[in-house]
Amino acid sequence: MKNHAAFITVETLVNAPIDEVWAYWTDPEHIKQWNSPSVDWHTPYAENDVRTGGKFLFVMKTKDGGSGFDFKGTYDEVSFHEKISYTTTDGRKATNLFIATPAGIRITETFEPNQDDPAELQRDFVAGVLMTFKTYVESKV
Repeated sequence: MKNHAAFITVETLVNAPIDEVWAYWTDPEHIKQWNSPSVDWHTPYAENDVRTGGKFLFVMKTKDGGSGFDFKGTYDEVSFHEKISYTTTDGRKATNLFIATPAGIRITETFEPNQDDPAELQRDFVAGVLMTFKTYVESKV
């Protein structure tokens, strides 16, 4: 049995209605526009079947072609406008919560880090993706 590190939680607040937040979070055409932690990265390809038992594949690469990876897995639970939980192909678990607040939608992502990269690097990567998502959505609404 592999030794799992503690889960990591990051969050952002998106000033947009839940309909827009959910659509931009789940639609592959939108995912390709925002799924990157910084301007050095991009997602040239995305598949997303957002339902319990559905699968996802996001191909993430650095724009200079130096590195990249396929982020893929299966959805364990999808509650429309509220929650998305999944398991990656390497067995790690994650949950995204979408919570309405007076200031907008708070997205909280809790994920199990991989054992190969420093936890801080993984936290910063996911926080960067959430910030890119926030910027993208708020520029559209």
